[in-house]
Amino acid sequence: MAVSASQAASPAAGLLRPALVLFGLLSLTTGMIYPLVVTGIAQVAFRDRANGSIITRDGEAIGSRLVGQDFSQGLNSGKYFWGRLSATGPVPYTAFNAETLTGSSGSNLAPTNPALLDNASVRLQALRAADAAAGYQRPAGQLVPVDLVTASGSGLDPHISPAAAEYQLPRVARARGMSEESVRELVHRCTEGRTLGVLGEPCVNVLELDLALDAAAAR
Repeated sequence: MAVSASQAASPAAGLLRPALVLFGLLSLTTGMIYPLVVTGIAQVAFRDRANGSIITRDGEAIGSRLVGQDFSQGLNSGKYFWGRLSATGPVPYTAFNAETLTGSSGSNLAPTNPALLDNASVRLQALRAADAAAGYQRPAGQLVPVDLVTASGSGLDPHISPAAAEYQLPRVARARGMSEESVRELVHRCTEGRTLGVLGEPCVNVLELDLALDAAAAR
């Protein structure tokens, strides 16, 4: 039995319209409705986090709780706790100065790469120089926490370990003319515990800690 061209094309034509309608509905749902709903929920329930966890001082944005800044530069660097390294130095992030913000990244250097040891050596020398400038004589043989001389995977890590904070604490206390106990109290206040009590390790947010130091000095 012969079939006309119009009859042969009709099944395909019948499928085209539902396919286009479904495509439009899915595009509208996933491209507009879903993002708007999720954004709305985030703005209501998690407004601070949804907007980048920005920290302000005197009404001015000075950083984010989620992004590390470089406190190791400048004349007053000894008065601040230093965060982790970034591979986009020499100054990837200058605290409280938005004009010098650039980028940041990890080094991706293998453990056998001599450049990794060179970077760690440069940072170690800077830490020793800061100790000397503050008039602090470190005990012989004291080990340096690894996170003070290496970059994180992203180079944006805003945290250091409690051990890294404790290592810097005597220098910061002397540079500011504060007691070690008062500085240690601020460190404890800015220490974040494990997520849900079991995930990850305790860590110290460097930006929040340094801001707390400035606030304590202003009182």
